[in-house]
Amino acid sequence: MTTILAIHAHPDDIETLGAGTMALLAAKGHALKIVTVTAGDCGSSETDPVQTARIRRAEAAAAADLIGADYRCADIPDLSVFNDDPCRRRVTEMIRWAAPDVVLTASPADYHPDHEAVSVLVRDACFAASVPNYRTGEAPALAGIPHLYFMDPIGGRDREGVRVVPDFGVDVEAHFATKQAMLAAHGSQDSWVSKQHDISDHQASMEAWTRRRGRDFGVALAEGFRQYRHHPYPRTPLLQELLGESLVTLNP
Repeated sequence: MTTILAIHAHPDDIETLGAGTMALLAAKGHALKIVTVTAGDCGSSETDPVQTARIRRAEAAAAADLIGADYRCADIPDLSVFNDDPCRRRVTEMIRWAAPDVVLTASPADYHPDHEAVSVLVRDACFAASVPNYRTGEAPALAGIPHLYFMDPIGGRDREGVRVVPDFGVDVEAHFATKQAMLAAHGSQDSWVSKQHDISDHQASMEAWTRRRGRDFGVALAEGFRQYRHHPYPRTPLLQELLGESLVTLNP
């Protein structure tokens, strides 16, 4: 059994970009952990930050329960995620708590500053997590650096609209209903996504993107990933091997 950690900025980011893959891995019997770096406390125009954070943590936990995943929140405030020492120590503690073999995280280039900051923090925290003298909290240092993968950015593009090309994809058609149910757990976001992002149907938007990525790989529904292989991070294709027949490659 392999332990997989999905860690992203806000509740509903993982559901949008990686829940199909997480559901697939859960069905194969692997141990799953989910972390959001923030509680999404700014993601509402109807409730204050404290109420919003409480609602969104509960929604994230409910979504994680659907695939038997353990959920934690690093509780760094929305729009206050920076590549600094306090944030890095908090994210490192989350990775040490999860003790993962594989980490799935945000794309280095994305539309949201928290997404980009989380990507850098997780990359560096995967390294720091195995350094015993980098003290963070109760969780012990890891024995080694976990395998690291980046999810797609929202819409598959960076801030300038340039397409971000994944290394490989995951055919998630068999687990798409679970992905939909996990996103549906984030009911508080329907009105916020409509107001802030001008997306009238949160579910339809997620499905459209998953189908769009599927076309890139010649399947109905897919999620894309890139592996971070730079020294001294692991270069072996562990996640790809875990996916089995659900691993797909780009159409020529």
